[in-house]
Amino acid sequence: MEELLELLEQDCTLSTEQLASAVGMSAEKAEETIKELEDQRVILGYQAVIDWSQIRKDSVTALIEVKVTPQSISGFDRIAERIYQYDEVESMYLMSGAFDLAVIVTGDNLRAVAQFVGERLSTIEGVTSVATHFILRKYKEKHLVLRPQEPEEREYIFT
Repeated sequence: MEELLELLEQDCTLSTEQLASAVGMSAEKAEETIKELEDQRVILGYQAVIDWSQIRKDSVTALIEVKVTPQSISGFDRIAERIYQYDEVESMYLMSGAFDLAVIVTGDNLRAVAQFVGERLSTIEGVTSVATHFILRKYKEKHLVLRPQEPEEREYIFT
């Protein structure tokens, strides 16, 4: 089952037959397994990884560190729910360490992200501080190298 999931994560456009063949099961069993995993919400969706910087030249992505005061009973969950409802928020994680939440935000430009942070995010009750880090270049995302080096420039690391 893990091998099937890894293949789907690498390339969700593979047919059921291709997936089944790669993991050594029948197409019917693979289809049934995928359906069960979708029903159990192990598979949450299917999506292409796109290098938007090639299309939207001015768009920016930021990682925002958010410190919050946990609320009684719901802890971080209620504040997190308020934050992840915004369309600008791509991903969000509860963290250990110096800050509580890591929020990945994308906007049309620097001003749009700054406005989101200043007017929406930092004004949420329970948010005590934010630190915004703009992502300058993405090298790898979801296990995919976005701009591979030319073959003669490539370094090989052997472990």
